Order: sequence, then structure tokens, then C-alpha cells
Amino acid sequence: MIKEILPTLFRADFLFSILRITAPILFATLAALIAQKAGVTNIGLEGIMMISALFGTLSAYWAQSWFVGVLCALFIGILIALMMAFFSLNLKTNIILTGIAVNMLGAGGTVFLLYLFTGMRGNTASLSSPNILIPTVNIPLLKSIPFIGQILSGHAVLTYIAFFLVYMTWVLLYKTPLGLNIRAVGEDPNAAQSVGVSVNKIKYIALALSGALSGLGGAFMSMYYSQSWNANMVAGRGFIALAAEAMGRGEPVGAMWSSLLFGLAQALRTKVSGIQGVSSYLVSSIPYVVTILGLFIYAASTYRRVKKKKVEKEKEKITK
Repeated sequence: MIKEILPTLFRADFLFSILRITAPILFATLAALIAQKAGVTNIGLEGIMMISALFGTLSAYWAQSWFVGVLCALFIGILIALMMAFFSLNLKTNIILTGIAVNMLGAGGTVFLLYLFTGMRGNTASLSSPNILIPTVNIPLLKSIPFIGQILSGHAVLTYIAFFLVYMTWVLLYKTPLGLNIRAVGEDPNAAQSVGVSVNKIKYIALALSGALSGLGGAFMSMYYSQSWNANMVAGRGFIALAAEAMGRGEPVGAMWSSLLFGLAQALRTKVSGIQGVSSYLVSSIPYVVTILGLFIYAASTYRRVKKKKVEKEKEKITK
């Protein structure tokens, strides 16, 4: 099996597929990162992506415009995230339970909503048309470069936006007053409040940004990746994003690399599934095995770092 896989790992089409598969994971990872920086664990990413994907597809079909669909998905993502913020911050509901409720709504409620609006059951394949699919972009100079052009050119518009947002997220968090407030609230809300920062307002903003990014991820899934909405299409990417955020140590660039790792795992699963004699159960477990291994490595490195700091503090006490 390994001899069959290795020659294909460095082919342009395989590397192209890694970037394509990584994009929705990256949107969700950046969403998890911004919320976490504000001290909020947005565990409802999966549900937000599912609901946004559905309304993005339906609105794109009704308007016959992929751009309208993306805007609607973004708006729905923000709306659901603000709803989570209201229940959590104003009604004092546990944010984890709120996120679980959103995930349940995304898993089951979307099927009911699809039937309510269209009479369809389970998917929107019959609605698909070129007008409602996110277009691809062939970059003029880049596409002419041998091998590199085949990997980096020809992706969907949202793929390029996903990787550009890594830089924009870094700018937001480390180069703007809003980013400073988000990090301050996440590190010590009492200290932030003591200098006049509205903790609830900042958490509302962070969750809204998180919802917007999740909405874009949902739009990508239904309007490009799957080319239609179907039940369970997000397939755990919201939860994988939480792991990717942790593995990336809560930093935008680290989040990008960890998302690429999970994108590689997903692409590898697709590649291995085409080999005869390989168990489908083994193939489907590849991304989740990578998630567990990644979190194990992250936990081990974190433990070593904390232990090292503890030893250094003890040495400082002795020297004093």
C-alpha cells in the first residue's frame, strides 16, 4: 500500500487537493482562534457551518448568485454566533451547552428546514447550477509556472480568501486596539474591565467574527466543495478545527500549519480509499487518528514547556 501511495504524494494534483480540502478547516480554525483569544470556547462551529451552508445554498439558488449566497452564509454565521453570545453572556447559559445545542440544530434542524423551504429530503443536488457555485480563479502569471502553477492556481475564490485571512487575523489581534482588547479580555477579564474595557462587548465582537468565519467555511462546503448541501456534509470539520487551533498554539500562522496537516490527512484518506483491498473503516479513521496524535504531541510539548518554566522559577527562588 505504501509503495502505491508514495509516488502520488508529490504530484501537483494531490498537493492542489490539500489546499482545497484545507480551506474550510482553516476558516473554522481561525473562527475558533478568535473566540478563544477572547476567552470563549466556540464549540458550536460544526452547527454554524451546517446552518450557514444550507442558507447560503438556498439564497444563492433563489437569487441565482453565488455572491449573494456567500453573503447570506456569512450573515447567518454572525446571527447564530450572536445568539450564542446572548444566551451565554446575558442569560448566563453555559457556553459549552449552548454550542452543543447549536450543533444539534445543525445536524437535525437543517434537514427539517430544508424540507420546510423546498420539500426536499437530505440534499439540494437538484438545485445546483453554475450560477450558485463559487467560481475558480486562474492567476495569469502564476498558472504559467510549471508545477507551482498547477498547485496554486485554479482554486475557488474563498480558498485564497481563507489563506489571506490568516494574515488579516494576525493584523487584527496584534496590530489593532480591538485585537489588544480581545487578548486582554481572554487573558484576564477583571483586569481588562478595571481599565474600562467592556468584557461582554468584546466577547460579542469576538463571537461575531467567529461566526462570520464559520459562515464562510459553510459556504465553501456547500457552494464549492460538495457543490450542494447535504446532511452531515461538514463531517466533523468544526471539531477538527478546535484541535487545529490548540495544535497551532492559538496563533494564526500555527493554526494555518495545523489546518494544512488535517487537510493532508483528509486528502490522504481520499487517496487511500481508491486502493483495492484497503478497509473502508481504516480509511475513514485517518483524519481522526491524526487529530488524536496531533493533540497528544501538543499536550506533550505543553507539559514540557510548563515543567521547564516551573524548574526555572525554582532556580530563581534558590538563587535569590
